[in-house]
Amino acid sequence: MKIAQIAPLTECVPPKLYGGTERIVAYLTDELVRQGHEVTLFASGDSRTLAQLVPCAHVALRLNPQVRDPIPYNVMMLEQVRQRADEFDILHFHIDMLHFPLVRECAGKTITTLHGRLDLPDLVPFYRTFPEFPLVSISNDQRKPMPPVNWAGTIYHGLPADLLPFQPEVAGGYLAFLGRISPEKRPDRAIEIAARTGMILKIAAKVDKVDQAYWEETIAPLIARHHNVEFVGEINEAQKAQFLGNATALLFPIDWPEPFGLVMIEAMACGTPVIAFNCGSVPEVLDRGVSGFIVETIEQAVECAQKARGLDRHLVRATFEARFTAERMARDYVALYERLSLVGRHEAFSATQTARSVSVLM
Repeated sequence: MKIAQIAPLTECVPPKLYGGTERIVAYLTDELVRQGHEVTLFASGDSRTLAQLVPCAHVALRLNPQVRDPIPYNVMMLEQVRQRADEFDILHFHIDMLHFPLVRECAGKTITTLHGRLDLPDLVPFYRTFPEFPLVSISNDQRKPMPPVNWAGTIYHGLPADLLPFQPEVAGGYLAFLGRISPEKRPDRAIEIAARTGMILKIAAKVDKVDQAYWEETIAPLIARHHNVEFVGEINEAQKAQFLGNATALLFPIDWPEPFGLVMIEAMACGTPVIAFNCGSVPEVLDRGVSGFIVETIEQAVECAQKARGLDRHLVRATFEARFTAERMARDYVALYERLSLVGRHEAFSATQTARSVSVLM
């Protein structure tokens, strides 16, 4: 198939540091190429891909200090996509909603994967305005707040099987927190769990500008008060393998409707079990007592932190391989692409036949 992947321009594909959506776009795009498809990636010019790259900004917008407003760059990218839309069997968008009015005439040959939270009230009237666009959720829980829309499927994220090496033995023996410092990610819970267990906690996370006050007023003072808590900062892919692989468990103490939680399957790929609070997608991703524990309270998390050493890391890795590889993710998307393409061809054929019938009657 001829497939266009349209990525956010905020980060390159894959991102150099933090960036879940761009990471998934990278894994999916390269795996589609490996499976024999002709793929074109619309992304920032500093992206690295096996596909044909269409550079839509010189570098990732977050890394360009001259960029004040990302919208013009995204609109210019979408104009390139619109001009070339006839070249592709499917247009796969990963940019939320900006493209809807610009490609409405070919909505039937698009899919849009929604990577973010959908419990925001402003989204309800928007998606009601564009009911014809096929949408993909990344967990079933993610769908709950939405009005009736054209759901094409739920496809879980996947990672290349060889991206993060399996670590059968734990070298560090610490608890890990990986992601972003923000109130909904609850690093304060992670610190409390570490304090109660006495285990070392290492926090590898970015601090966005919007969360700077939360970091300075809440989290940084907590870290300073606990000698067993270490702030590592933002880490890259190579550092992530060692960071997760040497941990006894990953703490995922979220307090929001997490759409997927990529870090959970990154830990599983290393053989590291996950201790996660029961929010959002967590029950869909974790197999209780196999790849980790699902908890409701700090007390339960503390108890499970002690139990995590007893889980079989080989089974944690096996769960990842069975459910969350990029190969599986790409196969699922190809099946969806083919189904949508068949529907599109059928609709086009029906429209042609109707037009011919009207012409004869006239």
